[in-house]
Amino acid sequence: MGTLFAVAPAVVWTTIARTRPVGFAIGGTLLAGASLLISVQQGWIRAPRPDAHLVFTILAPVFIACGAGLEGRHKNSSSPEWIVRRNGAIGFLGMQFALTLVAGLLYALMISEGSDAPPSRALPSLPPGISMMDEGTSCGSGGCWRVATVTSGDSLSRPETIRELGLQQESCRSSGWLFDWRDVCVGARDNGESVTIYAGWR
Repeated sequence: MGTLFAVAPAVVWTTIARTRPVGFAIGGTLLAGASLLISVQQGWIRAPRPDAHLVFTILAPVFIACGAGLEGRHKNSSSPEWIVRRNGAIGFLGMQFALTLVAGLLYALMISEGSDAPPSRALPSLPPGISMMDEGTSCGSGGCWRVATVTSGDSLSRPETIRELGLQQESCRSSGWLFDWRDVCVGARDNGESVTIYAGWR
């Protein structure tokens, strides 16, 4: 479903493009944007998904409108069939933007409750020699966290494992740009028997 969402503007453009040079340029740009969005959807690029969807649905119609304007300089006549296709394209892109905006606002409302834990990808990556034993979530009065117990195959002590992870101090980064204004904070704890890494909202 996400892939169809990403490639839809490129498909729409193919129905209204009228000149080869501009058609290929705008189509290639839309496909490049679709590839970036799919990479975000699949987790290959770390970026907030709701924000990436909104930016894509804003920029795609802008590129299509620019392409149609450039083509209008070379083709002065617009056939009735093309006008019908253009109006259909405008309606489709408008619907896609409205759905994205509504879904984004619902997402912002949902996260404002603070009852969710960060996803697994929020946990820090593990260096060679350190592996994850288990993973889960933990909730308290301050919210929910993603937690995982890690162990060292190199027989490192617990303080040495924390230093190897680079988590002597908790660090925070922005989680999103528009819909998600929270920071996600990651760190590690020595619980006396093992090392636990965590990620939580702040």
